Order: sequence, then C-alpha cells, then structure tokens
Amino acid sequence: MATSTAKQMELTKETRAQAIASIQRYFEENMAEPIGNLPAGQLLDFFLEEVGPVIYNHAITDAQTRLQQRVMDLNGELFEDEFQYWIRLAVKRKTRK
Repeated sequence: MATSTAKQMELTKETRAQAIASIQRYFEENMAEPIGNLPAGQLLDFFLEEVGPVIYNHAITDAQTRLQQRVMDLNGELFEDEFQYWIRLAVKRKTRK
C-alpha cells in the first residue's frame, strides 16, 4: 500500500462546530463527566487523524469496486447488436400491416 503525505482531513467551520457539539452531547448523555469545547475539538482532531484514513480508504475501495462492476457491465449496458437494419425494417413492416 502506498504511503501518503496527505494532510489531515479538514472540515468546514460549520461542520467542525456541529461535530464538536455532537461529541459534547454524547459525553453528556453517555459518560460520567461532560467534555468541554477544547477537549472535544482535540478528540475530534485525533479521530480525524487516526481513524479518518481508515474510513476514507474504505470509501475509496467501495467506489473502486462499484466502478469496476460498472466497467465490467459496459457490454451489457451499452452493447449494440450489429447488422440490425433489415431485422428492424422487417419488424416495422409487420407492425404496419
């Protein structure tokens, strides 16, 4: 597998704020202690850096698989029978009668 020097995934300001609020809510509802804004942001940064690439790579693999399936089915989706003029003409003539 290739090593990448890509930087950590960046979130928009709005998305980051929503993610931090969600982390804080999770802590309030599921943990003994609430978590502040700064620690929640640091936890988010950790997950983006540590787990983000796993999720990203999985999504890329899923996309590649889907694209490969589509490419393999090009024949089924786009194939045109050859030398069909006379056959189509005969069908048209039969439907006219």
